[in-house]
Amino acid sequence: MKVDNLEQGFFGIGIQNGKTPENLGVLWRSAQNMGASFIFTIGNRYAKQACDTHKAVGAMPYFHYETFEDFYAHLPKGAMLVGVELDEKAQDLETFKHPRRCVYLLGAEDHGLSKQAIEKSHFLVKFKSTLSINVSVAGSIIMYDRSAKQ
Repeated sequence: MKVDNLEQGFFGIGIQNGKTPENLGVLWRSAQNMGASFIFTIGNRYAKQACDTHKAVGAMPYFHYETFEDFYAHLPKGAMLVGVELDEKAQDLETFKHPRRCVYLLGAEDHGLSKQAIEKSHFLVKFKSTLSINVSVAGSIIMYDRSAKQ
């Protein structure tokens, strides 16, 4: 049986200017469990974390970008950028149709995504939450939703 990689799709997930390194370890563990193709950081680098018990950063490609411009210039061909942000223009996750080939970008808990990241995102998505939610939890919810809708 021939597998058509373009039909099958892929996704990557990462954080822009993550506030705490512990959140990265938790997000990477979830990314590995939810089938991410790659993980990345923009700004702040990944540091080895005890909470990354599955050693996800060694099991899948990890990319680091110093700036958003560098990240955006290296998006995979044909991939859509999906920003996760509480923004008036963001679509509700409950009705969002995930692109087959995409990159999910989360912002730091205290500042969210940069203005530039919001403007350059092909899609913005949000979900119902009474209060602010931990970035690694938010990323896990996004990946679970993608998996559940396939």
